[in-house]
Amino acid sequence: MLYPGCPVIPDGPSVSVPHLAVVLNPNAGGGLALRSWPRLQRELTARGLSHELIREDSGDAALTRLRALPSGTAVMAVGGDGTVGALLPALVGTGRALAIVPLGTGNDFAGLLGLRPGAFAEALDRLNYQPRAVDALRVTVVQGDEAGQSFMLLNGLGMGFDSDVTANMARAPARLRGFARYAWSAVATIRELHLTGVTITADDQPLYAGPSGIVAVMNGTRYGGGFRISPDSDVRDGQVNVVAGGDMNRRQLTDLMLRVLPGRHLNHPRVHTRAARTVQVRWDAPVRVHLDGDLHGHVTELHVETLPGAVQLLNA
Repeated sequence: MLYPGCPVIPDGPSVSVPHLAVVLNPNAGGGLALRSWPRLQRELTARGLSHELIREDSGDAALTRLRALPSGTAVMAVGGDGTVGALLPALVGTGRALAIVPLGTGNDFAGLLGLRPGAFAEALDRLNYQPRAVDALRVTVVQGDEAGQSFMLLNGLGMGFDSDVTANMARAPARLRGFARYAWSAVATIRELHLTGVTITADDQPLYAGPSGIVAVMNGTRYGGGFRISPDSDVRDGQVNVVAGGDMNRRQLTDLMLRVLPGRHLNHPRVHTRAARTVQVRWDAPVRVHLDGDLHGHVTELHVETLPGAVQLLNA
């Protein structure tokens, strides 16, 4: 199944699959990636795919090992959106191609591509198609008086409500996974709703200024295990889509989130959205932020730049 913004798999001859550096995040999906490695390894071996395993507990350690590999080595990220985002500095501008095997908590960018967790045969069979270029994001985060810190993302980011939901997922019952875990946390977070003043510009033009509880800047269409926060996003159009909620109470936010799930919220009178090459967001007080699903503390200012066609996807 193809999703909006999903690169279309082209017909035509297959290509030779390069040597793969399989980067496995042992913590992804609550240890699911690590437990699944023997089965994935068997699938790789059965197809005669040349590969080596890179298993590191930190993204920095994985990046160090990737950068030491020959330039023709492709990267296979085994984990969630956060795992993929952590590896982008070793991919953007290097010519290295990326394959994704989703085994994280949300797997939203992989879901956009139609890749399913645990469907290893499907993901590996798609390696034979021509690589497709997709956009990435460069995000500069300002925290208080500190100098800006830069990150690269593939799916997107959220500030306010959705980041608080991500933080509250740690309180959810252990039996819940994926969307169910996100939904439980969303209900809990609505009870603690807090609005903060925000000013948003897109391509240096004003988009919204006023109280807000949620702002997302997206390359992909969905986050939180399936919430279609930005259904109009296209990962190949050279733009990001910013989606911001305006002044609203708990009941109104609940109604909005029910619309977000199927992606029917963009015409809501309290939603402000635009596609742009660059986005700047400034908050009156610090708010929590997540980058590709991983929490990165609180921010007061954030700048986003689109990197058109920056990543070559092998199994898009």
